[in-house]
Amino acid sequence: MAGTIVPHAQFGICGGSGTLSFAFPAGLADERVTVLAEDLVFDTPFGRSPAFTHFSVDGPLGTRHALAVKMHGWRRNVKRGDASLQVFWVFHEAGVRKVVADGGVGSLNHLLDPRDVVVPNDFIDLTVKQDIYVRGDHLLVMRQPVCPDLSRHLYLSASPAFPRVYRRGTYLVTDGPRFETPAEVDYMKRLGGDVIGQSFAPEVFLSRDIGACYAGIYIVVNYGEGVVKEWEHAEMKSIFFDESETIARCVLDTVAEADLQAACGCMDLRKPSLLGLPEEPR
Repeated sequence: MAGTIVPHAQFGICGGSGTLSFAFPAGLADERVTVLAEDLVFDTPFGRSPAFTHFSVDGPLGTRHALAVKMHGWRRNVKRGDASLQVFWVFHEAGVRKVVADGGVGSLNHLLDPRDVVVPNDFIDLTVKQDIYVRGDHLLVMRQPVCPDLSRHLYLSASPAFPRVYRRGTYLVTDGPRFETPAEVDYMKRLGGDVIGQSFAPEVFLSRDIGACYAGIYIVVNYGEGVVKEWEHAEMKSIFFDESETIARCVLDTVAEADLQAACGCMDLRKPSLLGLPEEPR
């Protein structure tokens, strides 16, 4: 249904390929969750938004509300940069303070195998989606791009559920949607990336733009071309379907348990801009 007023929510969930095959959050049948509305669509300054699910979660620190979107709002015939702006405009209107994302990634580091889980603490952005912002009125210092408190909760939730979970790593972001060539993977390894994917930026800096913390959990679904061995489509498909519920539960646990008042330091890295943006032409 079409929504005219964005509901209040402390958490924004950028659901990615890690949970795409799963009905989040209703499919978890978790007694902590109450689904309040589905298929919420909003008119934004950047175009009509994707559909959101509004839900509440009861946790040890009280009840919190969340807005969740599938696949970062990506849709056919909508540029990914536009989709990101639509999603984060909605998050900003909702008053979101914490953004949690998930996804599937390829391995650039030969020590990372399929079904390993990484909670990255840094990123390298090779996309061309750079000059985009919802507010654009702050300097976004990326000294600590990922919220350490949100990351800790994701790591603690994932550790009992997966054989190998890494609490640090560098996510190298590309535009996609195609996969990379062996030469490109070799170049990206040399840059220092551990995993490669398409859904960490601009989310990470749009979160800071709207005044929210950001963290994500990513499951390795394949080796990058030329890393260890050729990957198999059947294995990738099985990971997406077999592990989506577990990834979804890690996200939900983080929403339920993360401290909204945590002294993470993220907002200390959001400074008033020293430059004024030009006014939009009338």
